[in-house]
Parts: sequence; C-alpha cells; structure tokens
Amino acid sequence: MKNNTVKITHTQVLSDNWYTLHKITYEYQTRNGEIKKHMREAYDRGNGAVILLYNPTSKKVILTKQFRLPTYINGNESGMMIEACAGLLDENNPEDCIRKEAEEETGYKIDKAEKVFESYMSPGAVTEILHFFIAEYTPDMKISEGGGLPEEQEDIEVLELNFDQAIKMIYSGEIKDAKTIMLLQYAQIHNLLS
Repeated sequence: MKNNTVKITHTQVLSDNWYTLHKITYEYQTRNGEIKKHMREAYDRGNGAVILLYNPTSKKVILTKQFRLPTYINGNESGMMIEACAGLLDENNPEDCIRKEAEEETGYKIDKAEKVFESYMSPGAVTEILHFFIAEYTPDMKISEGGGLPEEQEDIEVLELNFDQAIKMIYSGEIKDAKTIMLLQYAQIHNLLS
C-alpha cells in the first residue's frame, strides 16, 4: 500500500560511479499530523539474491570466502569475509540469478532453489531487497571449480564446511556476514541438517 504521508520534492544524483547514490529531499507527515522536511541519502545498488547450499546427508554447507573492501576499511584487518553465495539480480529474476551465481561462484549446478524469505539488509541507507534461497547439493552437482568471474574481478575461495562448524563460526566471529548468519540460522531453526 502506497504511503500517502510522504512526498518526494527533490532528487539529486551524488554519485553514479559503481552504483547510484541519491540525495533525496522529502516531506513526511508524522503520526501527530505535523509535516516535516527531511533530507537523506539512499544508495541504489539494485536488488540481489543469496543462497545456502546444504547437504543433509553429509551435514555440510557450501560457503565462499573473498575480500570485501568496506569491511577492511572498517576494522576487518584481513578484509576477508565468509559468506553464502550471492549476487545482484541484473536483468534476471531472483531464482535464475541465484542459480547462475551458485554455478559461477561455487561450481555447483543447482536445478531448483527454494525461496524462503526476502529482506531489506540496511533500510536506513540502501534500497536493496535481498531474496533468500536454500538448495540441496550433492557432490555430483559440482561441474567446475567455481571462484567467480575474472571479468567481474572475483577471486572467490569455495568452502565446504560441517554445518555445526559453520554455526560455531558465527559465535566465534569468523562469520560476520548478516545474510549468511540469517541463512545458517534458518537452516538450524528448520532442522535442515539434523
């Protein structure tokens, strides 16, 4: 349902280099009826999808490890992050996107992915909606080494971890990526690997 208490009065592009950063001026009617003028910046990087590949027989999950500059400049000394496979939708629908990303990043060809939920990951500053998926994998589904696409400057290490170990890595701080934590906890709550 459209929010009729918001009126955008001006939009300015601050940066259109990698993604788009807008400065937006808007009027907002508060709960007591007062009209307030606000200015905020919103970063539009497109929408994305993420997937947890899991094997209920071996009780393992496939995760990735790669360098993430924003974490490096915010105190992550190595800059390396352990994450579930993810990517931007571009022109694809979420399921097609995540099946393509899984093959490129992990080397596993997934025929069907199950969407479990979607979420805004940083709604105070970023427009992105992330579509969350799960899919079972087996060793025979591995068709390449994965690692990402060189033309996208990807240098991705594929990790196959015991599920219990991955859960412990959340609490030890080795896994700090929100989307990955959410999917691992989803798998734990729904007993996907028990």
